[in-house]
Amino acid sequence: MPSLLPKLLRPLLLRRVIATCQQLLAASLPNRCLMCHQTVAAPYRGICACCLEISLYQTPTCLGCGRALLLQSCYCGACQHSQPLVVIAPASYHQGIGELVAGIKYRAELAALDMLVMALVERIKQLQRLGLIRLPQAMIAVPLHPNRLRQRGFNQAWLIADTLSRQLGIPMLDKVLVRRVDTRPQAGLTGKQRRRNLADAFILTEPINYQRIALIDDVVTTGTTVQSIAELFAAHYIHLQVWCLARAEAPGLLE
Repeated sequence: MPSLLPKLLRPLLLRRVIATCQQLLAASLPNRCLMCHQTVAAPYRGICACCLEISLYQTPTCLGCGRALLLQSCYCGACQHSQPLVVIAPASYHQGIGELVAGIKYRAELAALDMLVMALVERIKQLQRLGLIRLPQAMIAVPLHPNRLRQRGFNQAWLIADTLSRQLGIPMLDKVLVRRVDTRPQAGLTGKQRRRNLADAFILTEPINYQRIALIDDVVTTGTTVQSIAELFAAHYIHLQVWCLARAEAPGLLE
């Protein structure tokens, strides 16, 4: 077993090295806002204070569906009956921040990653102060299949989780949740197709000795992926909440 440890740690160390190199490279480039292209004043990077502020939620939102609320509570009236999975995000994907999140995922544009994570941390702390959530004991990034990870070179959810773990002091569990099926992309699929696409796609590789876990992803759209993972944890009586940089709400919910 000891001889296998270095081999098992190699992927984790490689991802940390890649993340560090990307952050160092970003730090060496001119610090301009990716949205308005103006010079960004420290400590901001990749997005200026003004663009970040106007991209965040301007009203309280339901943690179940993302619907706009008059007062911040956990659920809107409709979600109080169904008690859906709690999804915590600082902003809507549809209101400015979507391009930055897509840039992280598809083009490795990581300049704004730390600031978006900072906004997520502030949202988490706000909800904790209001007594609407409890902090998890550990966090897990939504995994990529090894084939997809080799193609992309990094897992954006892992980068977000690693940054969150360092900022909040919450341990990140790696290799506990595995994507064993190389599913096709969810974009463009119907709800039924999404569920069929993710059937038995994820497995837990070992027991988890925690009662509260945060699942980390870059964006939550229909919630099919996180819901399929949540069912795995529910079978072990583990409470799951989802943390992401942005949420793509159904049309009309923010109006």
